[in-house]
Amino acid sequence: MTKDTSHTNRPEPDEGSGPATSDPASPQAKPRFGKGAIVFAMTLGVLAGVGMFTFGYGKGASYLSNNPQTCVNCHVMQDHMDSWQQSSHHHVAVCNDCHLPHDPIGKWVTKADNGFFHSLAFTLGGYDDPIQIKPRNRRVTQSTCVDCHKNFVHNLLPANTGSDMTNCVHCHGDVGHAGR
Repeated sequence: MTKDTSHTNRPEPDEGSGPATSDPASPQAKPRFGKGAIVFAMTLGVLAGVGMFTFGYGKGASYLSNNPQTCVNCHVMQDHMDSWQQSSHHHVAVCNDCHLPHDPIGKWVTKADNGFFHSLAFTLGGYDDPIQIKPRNRRVTQSTCVDCHKNFVHNLLPANTGSDMTNCVHCHGDVGHAGR
């Protein structure tokens, strides 16, 4: 008959390494996170909540699409949408085709830039009505005109890249937005 000796091989706990509550004379353990960490976590939570609400309320996912209806999420674009529906480009091009660069990086940079400044202007009310195109966006539109019609206009393009040329919409202003 053997005697169970497993309980006799355990090391004895060191004094002071046990739980703080076992020794009434030891100081209480500090909380793992302080008040600053809790305030930081709450701030992150509030920002995430407000951000998710704003993204949902503002139909943020629609801006990732190519759907022209997205542009009329802002009521000031309704006239532009109505005129585009009557234009000659209605069946061949959508808003993004003419108002965003055709390279992927330029497209998303311009989309982010316009989205930020449009939402800022519409939130604060600082915009012209009817809304006016910015010089940067006018250059984008010019480049998309030339890109789509390069087979027809290559003889009209300047010999040197970046040289001045007549803006396409100077003569063809009704192409994308009829009756404006």
